[in-house]
Amino acid sequence: MAETGGVTTVVRNATRDDIDELMALRRAVAAEGRWIGAELPLDEAGDRRTLTDSAEGGSLFVAEVDGAIVGMLGMHLLRYRVADLGMNVQEGYRGQGIGSALVEQAIGWARSAGAHKIALQHWPHNNAARALYDKYGFEQEGYLRRHYPRNNGEIWDAVVMGLLLE
Repeated sequence: MAETGGVTTVVRNATRDDIDELMALRRAVAAEGRWIGAELPLDEAGDRRTLTDSAEGGSLFVAEVDGAIVGMLGMHLLRYRVADLGMNVQEGYRGQGIGSALVEQAIGWARSAGAHKIALQHWPHNNAARALYDKYGFEQEGYLRRHYPRNNGEIWDAVVMGLLLE
């Protein structure tokens, strides 16, 4: 439990029982069309399967405020011991330290899982995400130009970042 931005945030491992609420959060953030790679309509069956597998594998974390899930962070340990990170936080709860609480959990998990590095990507316009990752020592390792086609016909760039775990 952490006091973040005046709210008490509980970060814990996700369970199967969280999947419906996690899908609702993913849907809401995807609907904004600015923060995560997923766009509507979601691949409901595929996303449910991925979330369930991650929850059962202990690499999916949720942030709760007043018993409601307002953020999630998933880690995928790749075969070469790099942990790939993806996260989102519900609108209205951003900027309150919830991302920090999730990233701290992720760093601890990656170390305990034997990862030597955490890797992630974010959109160049997501200044809040960049500030969060900079705060924890992530460094920009690359820049993908015109890499991700979006439903509206645009092709977005992405910033590649990594954190070496000592």
